[in-house]
Amino acid sequence: MIDRRRFLGLGATGLASSLAARYAERFAFADAAARVPASSAKAKAVVVLWLNGGPSHLDTFDPKPGTPVGGPFKAIKTRAPSILLSEHLPQLAEKADKIAVVRSMSSKEGNHARAQYLLHTGYSPNPTVVHPSLGGWVCEQLGDPQSDIPTFVSIGGPSFGAGFLGVQNGPFVLQKAGEMPPNVEPPPQIDAARFDRRKAALDFLEKRFASQTGDAKVDGREAVYAKAVRMMRSPRIDVFDLGHESDATKKAYGDTDFGRGCLLARRLVERGVKFTEVVLDGWDTHKDNFNRNAKQMGILDPAFATLLGELDQRKLLRSTIVVCMGDFGRTPKINGNEGRDHHPQAWSAVLAGGGIRGGYVHGTTDADGDKVAGPATSVPDLMATLATLMGMDPTHSETTPAGRPIAITEDGVAVKALLAQPG
Repeated sequence: MIDRRRFLGLGATGLASSLAARYAERFAFADAAARVPASSAKAKAVVVLWLNGGPSHLDTFDPKPGTPVGGPFKAIKTRAPSILLSEHLPQLAEKADKIAVVRSMSSKEGNHARAQYLLHTGYSPNPTVVHPSLGGWVCEQLGDPQSDIPTFVSIGGPSFGAGFLGVQNGPFVLQKAGEMPPNVEPPPQIDAARFDRRKAALDFLEKRFASQTGDAKVDGREAVYAKAVRMMRSPRIDVFDLGHESDATKKAYGDTDFGRGCLLARRLVERGVKFTEVVLDGWDTHKDNFNRNAKQMGILDPAFATLLGELDQRKLLRSTIVVCMGDFGRTPKINGNEGRDHHPQAWSAVLAGGGIRGGYVHGTTDADGDKVAGPATSVPDLMATLATLMGMDPTHSETTPAGRPIAITEDGVAVKALLAQPG
């Protein structure tokens, strides 16, 4: 008799398993928490524009023109009198009345891997536990377990998963927008009846494996397989097909993978997806900082601005938080390679929509952009702000398989100044 491992190795449910693998990560399953009433939330969705590598705050959102460390870029005025941006962000400048720039972000994590973990989970890495990302918390707390499309989607990168909340709350990973996800259509020789027989055989082996081993991760895997099958058969699978969009719309976002990712993010929000991350790599500018930043902003600017504009036109911006951030900032000092190095002491994040106060700058850095001049904003506080706007209690905790309670944020408190006033 074929055992479970050989069954999977032979690909007996290759279609569902391949698709399900895009959800999966190797973390344990945990009990589901009580759902948060939707009426308590300002926002229904989050879109994270992740600037991988750590953008220079001085060359983007916190320019210091005319200073020895300011670099060659000019600062431009925007629709918000208090906000100056880099000259390479002209379209975003036209939407500045809708954004809040947090110029007082600060952390202690200057290593890429550790900083990326912190910015996604709100916690510094700890060898004893894998923390859920904010997307994982949103999926577990607010997602519909029976939905036929994913609650949490990562575009252009793997993002971070749901940790001890289980693989079923992790991201569906799409490496490139503009194409349908692979393996959503069965090959000609596999009809629906044959597919269902294979799935039933896998279910049998999984249940037997669970009864023999007591492995709690089986529950999470079964939930992921079920999600994959529902998605394969969903009439809403066309959400991933950008062919439904006009050429003018595609051009507005930019002819780039990131631009197409932001366009897909808008489509996902329209279909009710709760959490989407779009990755723009290339911000680790230890060399040739200024040329590389100009190129990166040329990709970011039209996509970010058009996303805000389209969400606003569709009356979705009020219920969608858009967050633009990266690993950390870059040093004011320009190194010998015309680059800037890692700088977690002071950096910027940009927020918009979903109850965020528009046209607002929160916090400042000193004259050189080296240190936060006040008030400092921690990563847990940023996470608490986002969680609060989504209707989640930042102090809510779940118990890990080892019996340790872990909260959504590590003592984070929502930044009230960032919240839009009622009315």
